[in-house]
Amino acid sequence: MGQKLRVLFVASEGVPFAKTGGLADIVGTLPQALEELGVEVKVLMPYYGMVKQGKAPTTLIAEDLEVNLGLINHTFNLMAPTDPGAPFYFVERDEFYERSQLYGTPRGDYFDNLERFAFFSGAVLPFCRALDFHPDLIHCHDWQSALAPVYLRHRWGGEDILAGAKTVFTIHNLAYQGLFPRDKYPLLGLDWSFYGIDGLEYYGQINLLKGGINSADAVTTVSPSYSREIQTPEFGCGLEGVLRTRAEQLHGILNGVDYQDWSPETDSLIPAKFSRKDLKGKAASKAALMEAFGLSPDLADAPILAIISRLADQKGFDLVEQVLPQLMKQKLMVVILGTGEEKYHRWLEAEAPKFKGKLGVKIAFNNQLAHLMEAGADMFLMPSRYEPCGLNQIYSMKYGTIPVVRATGGLADTVTPVGDPKTLGTGFVFTDYTAEAFLKAIHTALDAYANKDLWQRIMVHAMTQDFSWKVSARKYLELYKSLVG
Repeated sequence: MGQKLRVLFVASEGVPFAKTGGLADIVGTLPQALEELGVEVKVLMPYYGMVKQGKAPTTLIAEDLEVNLGLINHTFNLMAPTDPGAPFYFVERDEFYERSQLYGTPRGDYFDNLERFAFFSGAVLPFCRALDFHPDLIHCHDWQSALAPVYLRHRWGGEDILAGAKTVFTIHNLAYQGLFPRDKYPLLGLDWSFYGIDGLEYYGQINLLKGGINSADAVTTVSPSYSREIQTPEFGCGLEGVLRTRAEQLHGILNGVDYQDWSPETDSLIPAKFSRKDLKGKAASKAALMEAFGLSPDLADAPILAIISRLADQKGFDLVEQVLPQLMKQKLMVVILGTGEEKYHRWLEAEAPKFKGKLGVKIAFNNQLAHLMEAGADMFLMPSRYEPCGLNQIYSMKYGTIPVVRATGGLADTVTPVGDPKTLGTGFVFTDYTAEAFLKAIHTALDAYANKDLWQRIMVHAMTQDFSWKVSARKYLELYKSLVG
């Protein structure tokens, strides 16, 4: 039997330790799927305050490991979960990571994010030395770890422990690029020759994401449609030209989900389990959801429309803001869970009291409530301006909660429109980014909901869909093998 392929994930978040979005779900689940395929995976993350204060106890693995990055010369301790089954390791330096949030507050990003994540990327080399780990491939995620491929190509070429290592760089959201002032470039420990049009330069600034795209051996996005969209001016966020030059190395691999965590048949966070063969338990979740949000019992037979999201323009909250007054005139309920831009915090906090019993709002991250919403709601709204992949529409289908989505990115790849002549469909889809198109899709869904037999058939069909990691993990493995040889 040949030696296992050795892969190091470098990522700024991962469940169950730290999360702001879908990146964490992928980093927390894909390594396990790869290990089931015979890959040896280790995951390197910062040791945030929320990791330190979390439920999983950790153990000191190594002390005073040094990162040398030009003007940044600091040491860190390496921590790991006490549970030997978890492949995670954490870079501990309280100066950088002992904070209330991962990247910033609702008022803006932390002022020293460049230093924080340059240091984190720089920790890859001392980490591998400390564990005597020779990775065949380093898989980096988003701008926070984008410097690792840059360093491998431009600083670490002579390091035996990384000899022959290839890099994959995954873009989870192209809009977040890691832009910083040019005068901070010396902090990166890179020669100025790499600050240019083929390196990190972007309209007079440092662009970490661009550096990762230019330096990695392969670039992936989290859905096939998104990989095509980001090569166009509409979705390329200014990097469409860079991405087109790497088109042959650009791959769209749809995110998978962990059905051990997100399935109504096994979910321990909902009041009653249910399945496509026996839907009765869904009613208990709906009743519990209404109670959790203080919704009116008089509306028990009306549909609940749910949103679990970052409260941001990207997620279509300008459309939500426009359609909500119309929705509140109808016999239905809306529940919203999430955090994000301060303007949407203020708006929702002002709107909720006006529609008490019909509109439930929680400005928070609450995993247990998210599970209850997926199980208890009737429809799930995702009117995204763009959506690299999206996971909640996939979770929703498994719970028989029918998505209403805009046809973009991973939403277009995962939700089949109801009314498609070839299939019953799994959700309601609109194309134009307008409040009118969004509202029309909701009304079409409400009309279908009124036909109980039709709605139940749509629910059951949606619940049969399989977006587990089985297929996607194999595609990643094929990509890894093509690079390593």
